Amino acid sequence: MKRIFYLLIIILLPSMLYAQGTKDKVIGIDYRNPRNYEIAGITVSGVQYLQNSDIIIMLSGLSIGQKIKIPGDAISGAIEKIFKQGMFEEVEISVTAVQGDFVYLDIFLQERPLLSKFSFTGVNRNEADNLKEKLGLVRGDVVSTNTILNSKRIIRSHFVNKGFWNTKVEVVQRVDSTQGNQVILDFQIDKGKKVKIGEINIEGNSAVEDPKILRSMKETKKKKIYRLFKSSRYIGTEFEKDKQSVISMYNEMGYRDAAIISDSMYTIDEKSIGLNIKVDEGSKYYFGDITWVGNTKYSDKELGEILGIQKGDVYNQRLLESNLYMNMNGYDITSLYMDDGYLFFSVIPVELTVNNDTIDLEMQIYEGKQATINKVTVSGNTRTNDHVIMREIRTKPGQLFRRSDIIRTQRELAQMRYFNPEALNVIPTPNPADGTVDIEYVVEETSTDQLELSGGWGLGRLVGTLGVSFNNFSIRNIFKKGTWRPLPTGDGQKLSLRAQSNGLYYQSYNIAFTEPWLGGKKPNAFSVSAYHSVQTNGITKKDDGTYNEYGTLLSREEIKITGVTVGLGRRLKWPDDFFMFYTTLSYQHYMLDDYYSAYSFTTGNSNNLNLGLTLTRNSIDAPIYPKTGSEITLIANFTPPYSLFNGKDYSVLGDDEKYKWLEYHKWKFNMAWYTKLTGDLVFMSRAKFGFLGLYNRDIGISPFERFYLGGDGLSGFALDGREIIGMRGYGNSVLTARDASNQTVGGTIYSKYTFELRYPLSTNPMATIYMLSFLEAGNTWGNFKEYEPFNVKRSAGLGVRIYLPMFGLLGLDYGIPFDAVPGIQEPFIGQFHFSINSSID
Repeated sequence: MKRIFYLLIIILLPSMLYAQGTKDKVIGIDYRNPRNYEIAGITVSGVQYLQNSDIIIMLSGLSIGQKIKIPGDAISGAIEKIFKQGMFEEVEISVTAVQGDFVYLDIFLQERPLLSKFSFTGVNRNEADNLKEKLGLVRGDVVSTNTILNSKRIIRSHFVNKGFWNTKVEVVQRVDSTQGNQVILDFQIDKGKKVKIGEINIEGNSAVEDPKILRSMKETKKKKIYRLFKSSRYIGTEFEKDKQSVISMYNEMGYRDAAIISDSMYTIDEKSIGLNIKVDEGSKYYFGDITWVGNTKYSDKELGEILGIQKGDVYNQRLLESNLYMNMNGYDITSLYMDDGYLFFSVIPVELTVNNDTIDLEMQIYEGKQATINKVTVSGNTRTNDHVIMREIRTKPGQLFRRSDIIRTQRELAQMRYFNPEALNVIPTPNPADGTVDIEYVVEETSTDQLELSGGWGLGRLVGTLGVSFNNFSIRNIFKKGTWRPLPTGDGQKLSLRAQSNGLYYQSYNIAFTEPWLGGKKPNAFSVSAYHSVQTNGITKKDDGTYNEYGTLLSREEIKITGVTVGLGRRLKWPDDFFMFYTTLSYQHYMLDDYYSAYSFTTGNSNNLNLGLTLTRNSIDAPIYPKTGSEITLIANFTPPYSLFNGKDYSVLGDDEKYKWLEYHKWKFNMAWYTKLTGDLVFMSRAKFGFLGLYNRDIGISPFERFYLGGDGLSGFALDGREIIGMRGYGNSVLTARDASNQTVGGTIYSKYTFELRYPLSTNPMATIYMLSFLEAGNTWGNFKEYEPFNVKRSAGLGVRIYLPMFGLLGLDYGIPFDAVPGIQEPFIGQFHFSINSSID
């Protein structure tokens, strides 16, 4: 009996398998003997909402007149093609009739429902918005089992990465009665309580103590009250990376064979988990003999000096690879060759022998031929013209290939601020046959224009500022139709417009233009700017000399200031090409008409003609969030010493005559260093000094161009050319030199010192955000005799910086002063400061 049963199974098996994709309407088909048929007709059944059945027939790949074998691959292939559309829960193809060699087929479909809408329960609105973005579901999507499972996975992963390790997700599906074949999904989320790492236990270590191992794990941390920047949530992918970091730390200490044998997780309570990590440290190794093979360009001694590893040194795999391939803090073997054109160079360290704890290495070098640059191209620039980019590129056709030129080019392109520095890419295409290389620089444009909208306080009044800066302007296309999108751009020029006002009392207008490559062939920067301001006591010209309703005579007080500056700068080649030298010629005209507020004379004119010389060196790696490099600037301004050759006795002249032509010499020195500590954590140190000097003691030090220290550094407006320096923790101009009546007169000398610890929350160029803590000290003095560089006022605090391309760098700081300013400000009473474009630095 069993034999008969098994025999029936074998006979019927083919038709049973085929029935998985067909309805039981088989007519006249012998599935034991496959036969060729011609399709005479195809129908579609089962569908309720699909209006055009011809689409299904087309997708199946079957057609009337087609010859197929039944059973055969054509039918199963058609079922697979329809299934791939993802729109149907069930697909069956059956034979409805057979007439000789002709066959009639029916495609039966069971449609999957479409998504009408979806919602979340158990989460707040912000979390729901984030989940919608991650899920990517839209109305009309096919709802399948895979759709639901994938959505649950995404939701759970989202909350697990935030520390909600016990997140549960259920999906309730219900029919939308208002729409045919559509369903509503409700994602019911139970996040549970946030789970953090309460304990991390290390086993098997003897050479390295637990704290050092834990410090090497950058993301997997135990929960601690004082931890600000690192969470203690468990993320599996980060834990895997941190285990590799532990191994790398051991490798750097000479433990080449170190390994993590096992790790496990256990529950401490509903809010905490613990981790067990078991390590096998292995033996400690040392470098033995190092030999070089294949080198002809440089001697063994030269290569050994650059490698910087001696026999007997602890075996450090990371140091070896760094000094061979890419040393971020110095020179390496690969850079040595590639900076001399050896693009095809390679070096492979081979372990020759391992004697106990000593490893002998052989450096196998392939030098290859020197490569010459063939073509240099740029892609990705949608607004900036090619020639603007090409003039900053250091790799030129016909030159020997040099890797350092590529690295420097990437820096120069980032410094332009036209492109996303994180997206900058270089694609070299070597041509070994002819010893050349093509280089393509790939850029991604970002927004460059900026809008300034701010308020400031000056001379007891609130002043509003509105300004725009077009940082990639094209003046040559200003009259060309079709280039206004919305303004002509792409030539790398800068045009800025700025206006300040508080109504009747004050108005100021500024315009500036800069061409960074005058003539287009050399980096000679040309700039010109002009401004005009008017301040009054609020009485109009029409009302001047009239009486008000109280019988008081109205008298208009007015000061007008007009200025223009022309500058020319050029990039130097000595001491290195990070240096720039600028020369400016400036003229300001002050016209006072019965004006009493700020000067020692009320009616008259003052003129300020000065020559400015600026020497600067900038080697920072990025303009917005620099991690390495320095900025050093020396500025000197000189007016002609009129009193030395005009023959006037200034000891008997009034102030209106003394200051008709201002004379002074002014010196400023700024230094800033950026040091990368670990990861993206950066230490910044800065020092600033300023000195205002005189030519003639009978005139004295100019009341113009003085230094005012304290506060946010936002100027509001200033009528005497004063330089406003921000210092956090103190009020605006609080640290400025004062006269005997305790009125601010401006300092002729100042010094300021700043230390900052910076950490980025986002390095996206469209929204760079970083936190900082700071220590500051500074002061001003009335003359050189009073100058004490270490008699300074101190402060400390926290801050945040947000860079938005449209608005520039915005800052908010909270500073606490440590020292009192007698009669002005008490110590240890903190205050907030808002800054724009580093006005407070």
